[in-house]
Amino acid sequence: MNTSVRNTGRLLSAGLRALIVLSVICGVLYPLAVTGVAQTLFNDQANGSEITSDGKVVGSSLIGQQYHLPKQNPDDPEEAPRPDLRWFQPRPANGLGSNSVNTQYSLILSGATNRAGNNTELIQWVKDAKKAVIADNSTADYRPKAADIPPDAVTSSGSGLDPHISPEYAELQVKRVAERNKLDPDRVEKLLKEHTDGRILGFIGEPRVNVLELNTALKELTEKG
Repeated sequence: MNTSVRNTGRLLSAGLRALIVLSVICGVLYPLAVTGVAQTLFNDQANGSEITSDGKVVGSSLIGQQYHLPKQNPDDPEEAPRPDLRWFQPRPANGLGSNSVNTQYSLILSGATNRAGNNTELIQWVKDAKKAVIADNSTADYRPKAADIPPDAVTSSGSGLDPHISPEYAELQVKRVAERNKLDPDRVEKLLKEHTDGRILGFIGEPRVNVLELNTALKELTEKG
């Protein structure tokens, strides 16, 4: 009996010591070490790849965001958002439609334009999106051609939250952005080129434009006049 009690006591003591040691190592030392390395070597990534404007965080370079005008009827969850045409517009992000479940909340729905290439609904989406792109980006001396509209202007990405657009789609928006902000188109064109990233290592992926970074620079340009 005494031996059994002593054995049980030793097991409980060993288990308690192991719990304390592992808690300190895994719950304190390891997280501190990982956090220290991340903050020292990868500070920007560790903090969410934040983009700031006027000293305030305006978003992350990894997550796309929309540039919409305020709703005319804030209580209507079915009201279609209207783009604020002063800004460069990102890819569509309505792949999952509108929030019709918890209508008391303004939920962010994202997703891909996930239909087969011959799906009649997708074909109609693309046709409607092309018309909207042409209408939105037409100016007094410029009207985009349907054949020049790139796929990323009329379809959502896999997540619906792609922070990038193609240089072709950004280029298509230059004249409209310049007109809406009363800027010289050449200045906006130069700004776009400064914020166009090439292929990774020169051969991976495609050239791309981070919309949030570009619009942040555009805001600074408009404030300078």
